[in-house]
Amino acid sequence: MSQEIVAKLRYFRQGPRKMRLVVDMIRGRNVARALQILELTNKKSARAILKLLQSAVANAKHNFSLNEDNLRISKITVDGGPVLKRWMPKAHGRATPIRERTSHINLYLSEFVKKEKINKKKVKEIKVKK
Repeated sequence: MSQEIVAKLRYFRQGPRKMRLVVDMIRGRNVARALQILELTNKKSARAILKLLQSAVANAKHNFSLNEDNLRISKITVDGGPVLKRWMPKAHGRATPIRERTSHINLYLSEFVKKEKINKKKVKEIKVKK
């Protein structure tokens, strides 16, 4: 394995719990499949994660001259960011707190080498000939 490519998205205005639903679908997948999944996912966070993944792939191509076909999402985490605290007026002069959460996403790509499948029959034939 070679170096890891890192891309970060910080202060995204959606809760980490909702973001993790989308992130769990692409964790550990190769880049081409992850891009397909994100383009077809109907969630607000999918669009932001798609842009982040495209940015990471562009970093890999430009900075490290890596091929997109050999990239895999090695690690992706969603952490909570700062919480914006607001107040909602309610009946009888009361107010209830509202917590507007934010998220930080860290995306790590790594290069993998595709292994060719070994035909067991050919291996046996080669051993027999020797």
